[in-house]
Amino acid sequence: MKPETPPPPGPRRSYGIIENTDDVTDIVLRAMSGAPSPRLQELMTAFVRHVHAFAREVQLTQDEYDFAIDFLNRIGKATTDTHNEGILFADAVGFSTLVVLMNSGGKGPTETAAALLGPFWRDNSPLTPNGESIVRSPTPGPELFANLRVTDPNGRPIEGVEVDVWHSSPDGFYENQDPEQADMNLRGRFYTDADGKFWFRSVKPACYPVPTNGPVGEMLRAQQRHCYRPAHLHFLGFKPGYQTVITQVFVDDDEHLESDVVFGVTKDLIGRYLRHNSNETPPAPEVKAPWYTLEYRLVMQPGEAKRPIPPIK
Repeated sequence: MKPETPPPPGPRRSYGIIENTDDVTDIVLRAMSGAPSPRLQELMTAFVRHVHAFAREVQLTQDEYDFAIDFLNRIGKATTDTHNEGILFADAVGFSTLVVLMNSGGKGPTETAAALLGPFWRDNSPLTPNGESIVRSPTPGPELFANLRVTDPNGRPIEGVEVDVWHSSPDGFYENQDPEQADMNLRGRFYTDADGKFWFRSVKPACYPVPTNGPVGEMLRAQQRHCYRPAHLHFLGFKPGYQTVITQVFVDDDEHLESDVVFGVTKDLIGRYLRHNSNETPPAPEVKAPWYTLEYRLVMQPGEAKRPIPPIK
């Protein structure tokens, strides 16, 4: 097989010859200055300046550099169709949350706070009628009845919003991590009615550990950090004419709210998961106490609807 023909070279420009460490950054930036995209040039200029400044600030050793390159390579090798180590790393250093909040900032108190998509969202979850259960295989745990409403910022209901719901089991695993769970267990896709409402039945989610058998787990152990996320439900709302809302609603009594391993908890995302006992009438005759209810409002802004890229298949 013939080797692939290389692309034609760019224009020949003189960048300079490096004489000492002070020359490196400026010469690299001159080499990149011909990028026709102003945004690409802005991004790469800032990246080079910051990463070079980082190396100078910490006086990065060759061994540390070699370890970092190997760490990045191992992140790539650990990523599969069912696990995204790259997103997990960005989450675990707070980078994902920073980007999410920067891109949803400046919004008022009536609006749903954005949250991480996370590494476990799968596209094309089963279309489920309102009121039905998303428990698709035996999943022990307290039953949860969730009632949600989607509105615009003025409180007007939005009909026809496609809402993806997904969460971990009470054992702390998403179905793609657990061979004991049926495909698409604890996942469902709903449409809001004329009042902007959708509702479903499930089990109360529990806190869970992020995967620690890869480079991110190695990093957490080196930093003496725990690996737990507080219990939560994920929601993704999509409708043309509105900005896609991606958020999480956390269980209010979870012990990890103030130590989320991926820094995803904000105050507005803590929901009220109301516990009901045997002296109350359950929503269905077979329900045993304790059981829980959640009521929550999702607010969508007018704008462009974009579907995220699924991190796993």
